[in-house]
Amino acid sequence: MPGLPSIDVVIPVYNAPELTRRCIYSVVTCLGSSVRHIYIQDDASGDETRQMLDQLPYPDIHVYHAEENQGFGASVNEAVRRSDASYVLVLNSDTEVSENFLPTLNAALAADPQLAVIIPGGNDYARHDLDQYLRRPGGYIETYRLQGHAFLILRSVFEEVGGFDPAFGRGYYEDVDLGRRLNQRGWRIGVHPDASIQHKGGGSFGRGRSFRELVRRNRSLYFSRYPNACRNVLLLSGNLTLAQFPSSLLDTLGNVLKEGGYVHWLTPDPSQPLLCLQMRSNSAGFGAAVSLLMRSWRADKRISEVWILPRVSRLLRASLIFCARIRGLKVLSWERAETTRDCTPKLL
Repeated sequence: MPGLPSIDVVIPVYNAPELTRRCIYSVVTCLGSSVRHIYIQDDASGDETRQMLDQLPYPDIHVYHAEENQGFGASVNEAVRRSDASYVLVLNSDTEVSENFLPTLNAALAADPQLAVIIPGGNDYARHDLDQYLRRPGGYIETYRLQGHAFLILRSVFEEVGGFDPAFGRGYYEDVDLGRRLNQRGWRIGVHPDASIQHKGGGSFGRGRSFRELVRRNRSLYFSRYPNACRNVLLLSGNLTLAQFPSSLLDTLGNVLKEGGYVHWLTPDPSQPLLCLQMRSNSAGFGAAVSLLMRSWRADKRISEVWILPRVSRLLRASLIFCARIRGLKVLSWERAETTRDCTPKLL
């Protein structure tokens, strides 16, 4: 398509022949005019999948069969090394394309020189109200968590950071780890609500015991590298809007988010705009606060800190401090400075 830079598609494959066939067909049908080559990296699949790939009738498809199962990250790395395109679109084999979203994604990359990765929206983001998030130049929403099922990335940047880390083996959390390394080098990651892709999930490995063990192992590896990504801040703001937040608070919130943490904002108006996909909002109230505080599943999901701004009611403030201390949580009170309109945190 005129106006687009050179784009290659990389699809790592491990079994699931019917899902893989549908994925490839959708790419050829919807994106064929916008891409140069499609690199299929077969990760030592069974005979049925191998034969299906060898019989594909489409031009510009290059199939490579690995002798052993390398895992998602290593397979993508190997396929990307074969490309010399400006951009690479990486797709799971259990995704399905229904529209040519490449012009939309490319426009976002062109509008923001610090944007290295752009992800099409779709069913993986259905739990978010994407209309609630602030849009950056090019129409994308910022995220600090790279989901690797579908993303368009500058090939030079992918190679600059070393691609996926093979330490994550067969997969899971290798994409989040790549996102952290990109953020640490000053690159941005975005999700575009005006582009969409469908992702089945579990197409190759399912959701059984081996899947759960793999996720647990790689989750532990990820958080051992990035312990600050476990920060989950419960923020009580009273009737302050995001535009009224002191600059020092916004900077500190930004640091939590940039390191992979989450901010859960309790506000009387939960429909207010949010900074990025790692910021969530709920209606203010004691019940909502206690519900968040009492979450006791995985350590990386638990509230770790409570931040209270000046306009929070005394009753709610006292109640939350009491509950937080029972849970052994860090509590910061953001007090208004005497000489400026800014706020400074005070440990309670």
